[in-house]
Parts: sequence; C-alpha cells; structure tokens
Amino acid sequence: MFDFVHKKKGVVQFILILATLPFLFWGVESYRSDGEDQVALVAGEKIQRQELDQAMRNQQESMRGTGEDAPDSPEVRSAVLDRLIQQRLLKQEAARIGLTVLDPQLVDVIQGIGAFQQDGAFSNKRYEELLREQGMTPVVFEARVRQEMQQQQLIDAYTRNGFVPDAVAERVMRLSEEQREVSLARIQPEQFLAQMRPDDVAIKSYYERHQAEFQVPEQVRVEYLVLSLDDLAKQVQVNADETRKHFEEQKDGFGQPEERQASHILISVPATASDADKAAARAKAEQLLAQVKQAPQSFADLARQHSQDPGSAAKGGDLGFFGRGMMVKTFEDTVFQMKPEEIRGPIQTDFGFHIIKLSAIKAGKAVSFDEVKNQVEQELKKQKAEKTFGEMAEGFGNMVYEQSDSLQPAAEKFGLSIRQSDWISRKGGELPYLTNGRLLQAIFSEDAIKNKRNTEVVEVTPNTLVVARVLNHRPAAMRSMAAAKDEITMLVIRQQAAEAAIKEGEEKLARLQKGEAGMVAWGPVQQVSRQQPQGMDNETLRTIFKARSTGLPSYAGVANPQGGFTLLRISRVIESAPADKAMRKAFGKQLQQLLTQEELAATLAGIRQRSDVTIKK
Repeated sequence: MFDFVHKKKGVVQFILILATLPFLFWGVESYRSDGEDQVALVAGEKIQRQELDQAMRNQQESMRGTGEDAPDSPEVRSAVLDRLIQQRLLKQEAARIGLTVLDPQLVDVIQGIGAFQQDGAFSNKRYEELLREQGMTPVVFEARVRQEMQQQQLIDAYTRNGFVPDAVAERVMRLSEEQREVSLARIQPEQFLAQMRPDDVAIKSYYERHQAEFQVPEQVRVEYLVLSLDDLAKQVQVNADETRKHFEEQKDGFGQPEERQASHILISVPATASDADKAAARAKAEQLLAQVKQAPQSFADLARQHSQDPGSAAKGGDLGFFGRGMMVKTFEDTVFQMKPEEIRGPIQTDFGFHIIKLSAIKAGKAVSFDEVKNQVEQELKKQKAEKTFGEMAEGFGNMVYEQSDSLQPAAEKFGLSIRQSDWISRKGGELPYLTNGRLLQAIFSEDAIKNKRNTEVVEVTPNTLVVARVLNHRPAAMRSMAAAKDEITMLVIRQQAAEAAIKEGEEKLARLQKGEAGMVAWGPVQQVSRQQPQGMDNETLRTIFKARSTGLPSYAGVANPQGGFTLLRISRVIESAPADKAMRKAFGKQLQQLLTQEELAATLAGIRQRSDVTIKK
C-alpha cells in the first residue's frame, strides 16, 4: 500500500491538488470553535457551520471552474455535509487500523505540488510564504497532508486491489448481450371483475386490515386575500403617447438581437491558480492553437480530445447560438468582434484559456411599434405598478397583522376581493396559491386554527402575497365502514379479480410446462436483451432470462404490475458473438471498477453505521 503511494505519486499529487488543497488550506483546524454552532457530531468530533460554509464555497468554486451551475440548495449542502462526515469517518478508521505515512513519502508528495514550485523545482521559501498567507505553519499543513494520505491509503486498499478473472468478465459480458425471442400472453384482472361478489366478511376484513386508507386527514376551509403585482398592473392605465415613448426608448430590447454561434477549446485553470500553473495552461492552449491554425478542419476533433469543458467537448466544442449577456464578458467581446470561420486565442477568462472559432452569425431583426404594441403596454403597466407595489405590500402586511381577527379591513383598503376555499388538508388545496408549503404551515398553525387569527403574509410566488384566515376546521378522523362500504366493495372486487387472474395464470403455466398446447393466444414474437428490454419491467425481464434455455420452447410466468399474470414463451436464445481481447479487457476493467466501488461504498456504509453520527437539522 505504501509502495503505491511512493510509485504513483503523480496520481496522489493530482488527487491532493484537485480535491485536497482547498480543504488543507481551509481545513479542519481552522474551523475549531468554542461555540456550539455545530451542524454534525461524528464520533465525538464536531463539524462546525463555518466549516460547512467554507466547504460549500470550495464546491461552488470548483463547479464554476468547469462551467457548471453552482446552486446553494439544501440538496447540495446535504451532499457536501455528507462528504465532510465521510472525511471524518475515514480519518478515524485510518487511525483505528494503524495506517501510517512515512516521512519520505510525505516529503515526496509536498515537493511535487505545483503551487510550491518555482522554475520547475520545489521552493522552500515559496512554500513557507504561501502557508503564511493562509495563516498556517508547515507543521499544521504537513499534518493535514499526512492525514489525507492515510485516508487515501484506506480508499486505495479497495479501489486499487479489485480482481475480476477474464473468464468471469467474458461470461458476464456475453450474458449482458444475450438476446431471447419471447412471446407474451397477459391475463388481466379486468377479465374477472364481473364474476366477483364479495360478502360482508370480506368487506369487513379489508376495512380492518387497511385502516390507514380510510383515515380522513385534518382539514380546514379558509378565506384569503391575494395582493399581486400582475393584478395591480391590469388596473394601471397608459395612453398611446406613453406607450410610443417607451418603445422608442427601449427599441433595442423589443427586437431580435444578433446571435452568434461559436465553438471553443478550453484549457481549464482556476483564477486563483499560481502563475506557474497559468503559464503551463497558456502554453498548452498556444500549442493547440498552432495545430488548429495548421488544420482548421480538425477543430472539432481537437476539442473532443483536449477541451476541458464537459458541457461542449463531446459536441466538438460547439456552444450553439447565443446573444450578448449570456457569456462571460471577455469571451463574449471576443466572439462579437470576429468574422465567420475566424479562429482566435488563447483568450483568458476566470475558467482558463479558450481557443475560439466563430461558426455563424444570425443577424438581429428590428420590429415595428405595431408588432409589439401590446407587449410594450404590458411592460409599461408593470413598471408603473412596481413603483407602488412595494409600498402597498408593506401596508398590507401591517394591516392584516394589526387587525388580525378579520380580512375585511385590508380588502376594503386595498380594493381586494375576499376568496374562499373548499376543504383543504396539510398536503395542499386549490391552485395556484393554496399549494405553497409555507402558507399551508401558517394555515395549520395553532394560532390560525384555535384563535381564528389571520396568518402571516406569505410570498407564494415572486411579487404575489397571500394572507389567509381559517373559517372551519375538521380534525383528523376515521371514516366508518358503512360510509366507505361502496369504495371498499370496489377495492375488494379488484383484489379478488387480481387473485383470480394470478391463479389462472399459474394453472396455465403448469399445463404449458407439462407439454399442453393450444390454450393461449400468444402475442407477436419480439427479441429482448438485458440492455434492450423493449419496455418490459425489471421483474418480467429477470424472469425471461432465468427461464430454461434448453429444450425450447420453454415457458415461464410472473405477476405483472397491473395486478394480473404474464405468461412467457421463450422460443429462441441468440448468443452474442465472442468479444475480441481488447473489448474483453475494457469490459473487465469496468466490471472491476464497479465491484470495487460497491465494496468501498459498503465498507463506508458499515463504518458509518457503527459510528455515532448526529446531524443537526
């Protein structure tokens, strides 16, 4: 394991630079705090909110560096927190089993990090200066690198040591590509519905076994007011002179702006990278530019091979048509100065260095006033409404709060109509307003239900405010069997029909497997494989490939998702052609990676399961 770190230091350095350095510079120790603002506790070790926030910023910077969106959503924060928890668990597990990193290995890795090099060689002065800028000492930094290397050893023990025999890889490959000719016959519950006559015992039994289905949730009826910018804009009046003047002032915005289609090759380098790393990226971009200029027709192929923009590389670097304001300024300014088929570069942006080719120009199109008159009027009305909406919104919120026992005063003052809902539950009610989670939470609060007070004002969509007041309340209750009898009867009929369909299917399958014929009207023959299931569900496909492949035709059957039974006739097995050595080797490598990743994931899940992990919601 240690030999791997020593011999493969390039791989380790790459991992450390891309994945570890941001964490090393702003790592665990810098987040230690005496406060209690923690987001998780991992086997007694805290993860502070500041650490999570910094990890989020690192994640977003990394995503932006590759041209991806970098949202600050609950899902992304949860994923980042999970990664921090996993880092803690890996560190503790590595320490528990006694993994160590020798000093020569540590020195080797640190000296190979490009950020600490000058003129191609490690610079101790640069090393100390960079650490000092980050408020760190070499001792702290080296301890963190050692810790990351220990964790990597633990991961490598799984990911670098998996083994799949060639015979196994070949067998799995052939099975995955094997095809079978199959015919289907479906026995559905609808064929038996008319025959079902459930008695009172069956109805009572179903009711008693499915109590949750007959639970009526808590419900309310509410009255509510809507203050909307769009509704306010409809009441605004504008005259012809105002509309014409607004069009003349904003004429460019109403036409079709010029668009350009460009392709690029990106050599990625973060804006925060060292001068040496930027120089290396520029040199590579200039080398590619020279190749492109020698053979312009090779631009797409070179983009596929070398571009580090994951969104466009597979398309030969093509970015499609775009107008102004859609790309970073430096890139955009360059594109809008170029001529068709012109190639320029390297152009530096925060993402790295670009080689750009302009493919086409779509000229802008001017429009007349009459063509967009209605659009201009609506825009002008909205602009006027926006000036008063903010003031109205503040007064609206104050009034429904100060006079919380009625919506009438606010309705009269702001010229709004009081609307009423039907019965709604916590899961939501009528569109478009009574489905908002925050509004529903306010409606079902104790103050709104028991005291009949106005809810808080909730912005259900941008510039749309809603306040509600509960009129009637129904607590959760169980429907009686008598009230639900008709519904229960239909459910029991459906259940009994499904059981009858499955029973008949199983009986016919047994007869088919004994050699009887002529009792089933088979559907058309179709070829299916594990990779091309032809729309069949997983259970049906699994049953087809479990069926006997000798002495054809063979028969099988399975309960289907519609509640009936599907009979299967396998009439032919089409073996895949033997793969060549290169394909077998590539498939075996993929299979090995899959197995080792699953083994590592299972190990990490086991470590987490036996560790005390608490997440603060």
